[in-house]
Amino acid sequence: MRKAKPRKHVILPDPVFNDQMVSKFVNHLMYDGKKNTSYTIFYNALDIVKGKATVNEEKSPLEIWKQALANITPQVEVKSRRIGGATFQVPTEIRPERKMSVAMKNLIAFARKRGGHTMAEKLAAEIMDAYNNQGGAFKRKEDMHRMAEANRAFAHFRF
Repeated sequence: MRKAKPRKHVILPDPVFNDQMVSKFVNHLMYDGKKNTSYTIFYNALDIVKGKATVNEEKSPLEIWKQALANITPQVEVKSRRIGGATFQVPTEIRPERKMSVAMKNLIAFARKRGGHTMAEKLAAEIMDAYNNQGGAFKRKEDMHRMAEANRAFAHFRF
């Protein structure tokens, strides 16, 4: 490359849990620069998760959220690659940063699609579903893996 690599933007940890992953998640959740609103939604969702999960779990809500993210994190994805006039779906492994980003975006997208009163309730319900290996975000991960498995024959086209 002619130019130098751009530096990675450093994301500061969130004020409550002092965790960078929470800040990244809140940044994905944010609309129109309303970061305080998205922090409020996220912390309220964790409070709801705490209320639902403390009956049978000894984990903290943050640990439940991290486990839910781990459960919906895809390992492979398919990318379209045009070769000789034909387009192939080529399975490729995902970089670690992109894995987390895709998982967060899927969790938020499926939480937004859910039925419920507030975004915090919808997000909490999606977190609990992802923690229990069900729900829309988990299904999306399973579909991504199934697509990659079905197109494994084209893995030699990897770029």
